[in-house]
Amino acid sequence: MNGDLKNSDEFEFSQAQEFSGTRQDSSMPSEISELSKRGYQLLKENRIQDAVSAFKKILELEENNNYALVGLGDSERKQSKFKEAIGYYSKCLSCHPGNNYALFGLADCYKAISQYHKAIEIWEQYLVHDDRNITVLTRVADAYRKIHDFKKSKLLYLRVLDMEESNAYALIGLGHLHYDFKEYKDALFYWMRMVDANPDHIDIRVLTSIGNCHRKLKTFDKGLPYFEQALSLDPKNFYALFGIADCYRGMNQQFRSIEYWNKILEMDPRNKVILTRTGDAYRNTGDYATAAEYYNRAMDIDFDIYAALGLALICKGEGKYTEAVARLSSLIKGDVRNYRLYIDLADCYLKMGKKKDALDTLHSFQSLGIKSQAVNDFAEQIQAS
Repeated sequence: MNGDLKNSDEFEFSQAQEFSGTRQDSSMPSEISELSKRGYQLLKENRIQDAVSAFKKILELEENNNYALVGLGDSERKQSKFKEAIGYYSKCLSCHPGNNYALFGLADCYKAISQYHKAIEIWEQYLVHDDRNITVLTRVADAYRKIHDFKKSKLLYLRVLDMEESNAYALIGLGHLHYDFKEYKDALFYWMRMVDANPDHIDIRVLTSIGNCHRKLKTFDKGLPYFEQALSLDPKNFYALFGIADCYRGMNQQFRSIEYWNKILEMDPRNKVILTRTGDAYRNTGDYATAAEYYNRAMDIDFDIYAALGLALICKGEGKYTEAVARLSSLIKGDVRNYRLYIDLADCYLKMGKKKDALDTLHSFQSLGIKSQAVNDFAEQIQAS
């Protein structure tokens, strides 16, 4: 993900050469050797069908040739035909047990189809013979992260950093690992190491990841510059636009968030989440008419509870408490565990001078046995008034 890294296919191909060697055996017949070299070169150039033809010619000359079987597996894998690729890699391993690149390709296929336990089992076979291979270690760490084994994943990423202290894959993996477990400060620590290691060439995904950590930590003003830097690299990047808008929302500068919500809608006009967020921003600036337009656009696509809530809150904001009560009561029937609905409904009753109805509303939520400090605090506030 770092700007200096090769794209994933090129990276995997170069590593493949390390593992099973497209370097040719000196005892290999020259015709097979040339076809093998040509096949791998064609594969690297993404001329997949030509590569397949070369590898199949090898099999006509030598049944079960390991280079050809691995090459055919690679060809299928590059086309995301993982079932077919698994067949070629498995056949290679049945004829040539321990072929490292067949193991590597097979594990990558299982990872791609989310069979992480199988992928781990195969990669660990490789590590028995080479426990310092950084590429495989990071692959295994990634797989453990996918199955939410925090301890094993972190241990392997840290092993990689012991060997190569600024390894991009390990730093990024550790960032994602901690982020997935809601340890945002630790995630930020590892992603910032990526920035420190190469400040002039920061991958846009690292920038948005750092920004997202600050969003989660509610340090919106610190996250904003990273999203802005990401947007300067890609003016249409969804995550950068969303991050900037949400940071302005978190900084209570709704009027500034509107510009960025609308930029997303220019590209994706039927995005219900963004329509609702934009409606919220207009509502919070007091522009109820425009807010209602956005909420209704979202509702026209499909029912959305947040858009429906927004419309109810517009009624409340305009002093139409009876209509707001009707809307909120209807929403509660469909979402009885949403504490926010009860608070807004109770507030409407309070504004109507119906203190008992307000308390009854909050008590009905408390009777569900769901803990909400906000509900408890509001009930106490009403009782004390």
